[in-house]
Amino acid sequence: MNLKHLFSRRTVGYLSRFDGRLMSHYPRHTRKYASLCLIDQSLNSSYAPGSSIIRKCQFQIPAIAFSRSIHSAREVEVDETDEEDKDGGTMNEFLSRFVWIMRGKLKEAYPDCDKSTMNGMLLVISEKVIDEMEKDGIDKMLLGAVPSMDSTDFSEDLWKTVWDVSCKVLGDLEKDRKKKKLKGFLQNEEVKEMCRFAGEIGIRGDMLREFRFKWAQEKVEESEFYERLKRVRENAEVAEDEEEQEGEIAQHYQAAQQEADDVEALPLEKKPSVPTLPKRRGKFKYNIYGLDLTDSKWAEVADKIHGVNEIIWPQEPKPITGKCKLVTEKFFSLKEEDDISTVLTEWKELIQPSRIDWMSLLYRLKEKHVHLYYKVAELLLSEESFQAEIRDYSKLIDAYAKENRLEDAERVLKQMDENGVTPDILISTILVHMYSKLGNLDRAKEAFEILRAQGFCPDIKAYNSMIMAHINAGQPKLGEALMRDMEARDLKPTEDIYMALLRSFAQQGDVNGAGKIATTMQFAGIQPSMESCTLLVEAYGKVGDPDQARSNFDYMIKIGHRPNDRSVSSMIAAYEKKNLLDKALNLLLMLQKDHGFEPGVSTYTILLDWLCKLLLIEEAEQVLSKIAEQGEAPSLKIQVSLCDMYARAGLEKKAFQSLGVLEAKKEELGNGDFERIINGLVKGGFFQDAQKMHKLMEAQGFSPSEPLKLALISSQSEAFKPKRPSPSLR
Repeated sequence: MNLKHLFSRRTVGYLSRFDGRLMSHYPRHTRKYASLCLIDQSLNSSYAPGSSIIRKCQFQIPAIAFSRSIHSAREVEVDETDEEDKDGGTMNEFLSRFVWIMRGKLKEAYPDCDKSTMNGMLLVISEKVIDEMEKDGIDKMLLGAVPSMDSTDFSEDLWKTVWDVSCKVLGDLEKDRKKKKLKGFLQNEEVKEMCRFAGEIGIRGDMLREFRFKWAQEKVEESEFYERLKRVRENAEVAEDEEEQEGEIAQHYQAAQQEADDVEALPLEKKPSVPTLPKRRGKFKYNIYGLDLTDSKWAEVADKIHGVNEIIWPQEPKPITGKCKLVTEKFFSLKEEDDISTVLTEWKELIQPSRIDWMSLLYRLKEKHVHLYYKVAELLLSEESFQAEIRDYSKLIDAYAKENRLEDAERVLKQMDENGVTPDILISTILVHMYSKLGNLDRAKEAFEILRAQGFCPDIKAYNSMIMAHINAGQPKLGEALMRDMEARDLKPTEDIYMALLRSFAQQGDVNGAGKIATTMQFAGIQPSMESCTLLVEAYGKVGDPDQARSNFDYMIKIGHRPNDRSVSSMIAAYEKKNLLDKALNLLLMLQKDHGFEPGVSTYTILLDWLCKLLLIEEAEQVLSKIAEQGEAPSLKIQVSLCDMYARAGLEKKAFQSLGVLEAKKEELGNGDFERIINGLVKGGFFQDAQKMHKLMEAQGFSPSEPLKLALISSQSEAFKPKRPSPSLR
């Protein structure tokens, strides 16, 4: 018989909370000796009569008592469950410690007793302790109270000693259980995480150790609370089952009594119910920050959140396997000139795609086959299963705009209009950038006005694109108006926009516009640069105001900019307008002396053209040699100047050499170049060559000016008198 059979269900349930392992701090040989004493002794001896502790001195230990005692620990069968082993181990630990302590106390009281008598006394005491624990005496042990004991068995002193020892052993077992449980929760992941965080913020040493034990203890208390709650719930379920069974029995009993005696059945006595948690009545109500979350409206909110989550986290595309995979591979192997509609239709019939499947296909195409991506993207705009949105149109138009594919972008715009989709602000902005970049000012204005009509304030990029479109169209004043509109809307133009406007005004010779832009730049906090000062010099040079040009040139040097070849050439060109050669030469000498300036190709080109106009042939040829020394071949402008000079000077050979070079580059000549060449030939008497150059001029689409027409008419009479044959034109 197992030791567990000596206890009631409640006693075993309580003791099963303790660890079944032998965690005693006492020596191993002591525990073994105590167990053997209780197991191996078959007590037949009697106790001394007249003892003050044990009143009944003569008795025999029957065989049944031996079987009921803890000696039955050796008779445990192999097929017992793990739970019984755990309960037995717990009880063995309790009795081992109890017997060890009691043996010491008995030896102190009876130092002359032999071993067999001592074992018999311990066996009797152990049986009485177990009997008392069966009578719910364990609760009194835990509370520290001494229950009443029959005086015929133990004396009051002995029972008090036994009870104190039992309470002490139970307390030690409880401490060991809590200690082991605490040790397990010290390795809990949440406790470790809190310790790591505490270590990161600087908690170390004893304080961290105290915190760790505190957090582990909290986890232990939480675990025990849920264990108690679980036991209460299980007891409640058992009680309900018992009540149901008793109710069924009562119903059967009442029915039998009514049929037999036709009297009211006596009510059955009910067993006392196990205490349980009070049952909740009504629905749960959750109030968080004053909100009643049990309201039905929160269910609608949850549905809306679920719908939003489906948009944020869309469904995965369908897996492509089997025949679909073969068709997909065939689709990706197509070339740009192949027809994709047949393969695309077959792929659609096989996979039955939704929008997410189409998007997955487009993503793969964009990575591997861009030439197919544009075709498929346009076809899908009309596909019903694709469910095209306005963003699909805008992405495709933007892609075409970045590659300057105007026709393709306008085709998508036309398709969008046919499908009833109205361009929004984003598409209008894309169109402004595209048309401005391609120089289509009218369409850019149209898209820009659509932006304003929709009540949208264009951003800096849109304004910059429109300003650059006006500059490229030769309308810097309209660009300046847009810049003022930007400033009125608290949008600060960039330095590049200022410089582009200043450059455009300078090229047109608009000194007022250039001066306004330069002043605005200074108010905007942009310091004058080498480029801005040079552009102002060029602007005044074009209008023939060398004094203002020299003033800006000197200011440039004053603020610390070193003159370069471009700025000096612009200053020389300004002096050329007024034919102030002496001032130009003095400027070059001064720059060479004070700043170590050496003229470059641009400066030499301006000087050469000026000398050619003055027919200073030797000086012009010296400047030409200077250009050759710098490794530069004579430019087209230099050839025009040389041809004009040699023709007017009557140097036929050199004139025809330059003329031959110009005829070979006739596509690069402008209207002013043709005018100067023809005038030089007429003044030099090369009338037939002048007439042939006039025909070349008209073939290039240029019309001669009125003075040139008069010169050609007056030279027609002389054209029939060949004076100098022109081998270069033959």
